[in-house]
Amino acid sequence: MRSTLDKLVSVTGLALAAVLLIAGGLLTWANTFIGDQVHDQLSMQGITMPEGDALAALPKADANALKEYAGSPMDTGPEAKAYANHYILVHMNAASDGQTYNEVSGQYVGMTDEQKASPEGQALGGLRQTLFMGNTLRGLLLYGYAFATIGTIAGIAAYVSFAGALALLVLVGLGLWHARRVQVSESTGTPQAVPQPV
Repeated sequence: MRSTLDKLVSVTGLALAAVLLIAGGLLTWANTFIGDQVHDQLSMQGITMPEGDALAALPKADANALKEYAGSPMDTGPEAKAYANHYILVHMNAASDGQTYNEVSGQYVGMTDEQKASPEGQALGGLRQTLFMGNTLRGLLLYGYAFATIGTIAGIAAYVSFAGALALLVLVGLGLWHARRVQVSESTGTPQAVPQPV
């Protein structure tokens, strides 16, 4: 009876290990696929991370956030996030005195046609377009960062799945070994030790 129970538990563990191995394989594929896609799409933009004077012109906190990537091609999620939040956003805020696209656009839309045709209106329209393009680029770069993070999480989950599968396979092996030992003991009539109460 005990031998049968050990075998049943071991077979269940083996099935779970197989599920974890399949999950680990799929998660590894997801990690590789996402990493390649993020790298390829960012590389196609041909953006080089700021260095030298471009870096020195930024506020200290932003320059420090970008310093480790200075001069390298932007082709990873963390670089995309740093460029979006510490370079593009800084220049957008400098151009608009901290106003958002929504605020600038609201001012521009509220102008009459005559006001829009004035130098001030033209400048505001140009600023509106600059902020729109900046927000669009920031959004795309931050999407790249988000996907890169998902890929990283998939990679970690793959390691956990493989480790869980390995642990289950070890337990399955021990369970089958114990089942075989119990079966031999039962067939030879060797009494099993009964745990004594403490």
